[in-house]
Amino acid sequence: MRIPFSTAALLLVASAASGQDMTVMEYEPISSLAVPAHPLTRAVFPFVDIHGHQRGNSMSAAQVGSLVDDMNDMNMGVMINLSGGSGERLQQNIANLKGRAPNRFVIFANTSFEGIDDPGYPERIAAQLEEDVKNGAQGLKIFKNLGMFVTDSAGNRVHTDDPRLDPLWAKAGELGIPVLIHTADPHQFWLPYDKYNERWRELTERPRRKQSPEPSWETLMQEQWNVFRKHPNTMFISAHLSWLGQDLGRLARLFDELPNMHVGLGAVIYELGRQPRYAREMLSRYPDRFLMGKDSYNRDEFNTYFRVLETADDYFDYYRAYHAFWQMYGLDLPDDVLRKVYYENAARLIPGLEAEDILAAVGR
Repeated sequence: MRIPFSTAALLLVASAASGQDMTVMEYEPISSLAVPAHPLTRAVFPFVDIHGHQRGNSMSAAQVGSLVDDMNDMNMGVMINLSGGSGERLQQNIANLKGRAPNRFVIFANTSFEGIDDPGYPERIAAQLEEDVKNGAQGLKIFKNLGMFVTDSAGNRVHTDDPRLDPLWAKAGELGIPVLIHTADPHQFWLPYDKYNERWRELTERPRRKQSPEPSWETLMQEQWNVFRKHPNTMFISAHLSWLGQDLGRLARLFDELPNMHVGLGAVIYELGRQPRYAREMLSRYPDRFLMGKDSYNRDEFNTYFRVLETADDYFDYYRAYHAFWQMYGLDLPDDVLRKVYYENAARLIPGLEAEDILAAVGR
C-alpha cells in the first residue's frame, strides 16, 4: 500500500544505511530533478519595496551608503521605510535617509493608540498625521498591535474598526496618502496545532506564534475590511496579501467589492510560488492591486521574489524552510504586469513618488 507523504510520515523517517533517526525538522532533501534553471539576483525593472523596515533615525552615513549599494545591485529604485515613527523621530528618519540618499527612500508615519479613551483623541491623532505629512511623511503604516494587542483603559481590545479611529482613516484620504496596514497573522496560527496544520514546523520552532481562538482570524480580518468599506476615499494596502494567498478566489471577491483595496507581497511569495498558473491569472486580472515588497530585510532573499515573478522555472527552493516546506514555481509574468507590480502601482498610490524618478534612481 502506498503511504501518503505527510508530516506524520516524515517524523518516522530513518536512514536505513546509517540507522540515524531523523525528524521533519532535520529532513532537507536535495532535489534530483534536472530542469532548466534561471536564478536571478536582479529585477528586470527597477522596483519599489513597499514593505521595508529600517532604523533610519539611527543609521550612520556608512550604513545608509551600504544599503543604497545593495539597492543598486538588485535594481531597487526606492525603499519604503514603514518604521518612520511620528513627530521628532519621523523628522530624524527623513533627514537621515532622504537627506543622505535623495529619491531613494520614502518614509511612512506611524500613529499611537495611547490615550484612546481621552477626550479629543480622534482629532489629536488626525492632526498629528497632518503635521507628519507636512514634515515629509508620504503614507501611514499601521502595525498588527491594533486589533490584537492594543487595549483601552478598561483593558478591552481596541478593534481595528473602532469608530474613534475614523478621523485618522478619513484624514489619510483627505491628504491623499495610502495606509499600509498589517492585521492578524497567517490563519493557520489559529488552527489546531497538529499534523494537519501546514505551518506546524513554524509553530514548533516559534511556539509563541500560536494564537488563542478569540478573537478569531476571521474577526480580525473582517474588522480591517470593514475599515476599507467605510472609507472608500482612502487607499489601503493590506500587508501580506491580506493573508489570503492560500485563497486567491476570496481575495478576488474582495477586490471586486473594495476598489480602494491593494495588497503587498511582503513575506508571502511562497503562496504565489506554489500555485503559478492561478497566481499568474490573478495578477494579470488585477495588475493594479499588487505591490512588490519584502518585509524583513535580507539582500539575498529578494532573489526568490525575482525568480517567482519573472521566470517560468520549476521546482526551486524557497529561502526560509519554516515558512514553506514546498518548492517554488515561476509565474513568468508579462512585462506590463511586472511594471505595475514593481513600480507603477506604488508611483500611482504614493504622492511625490514619480515613475520617472524610480527609473532614474538606478540609472535605467
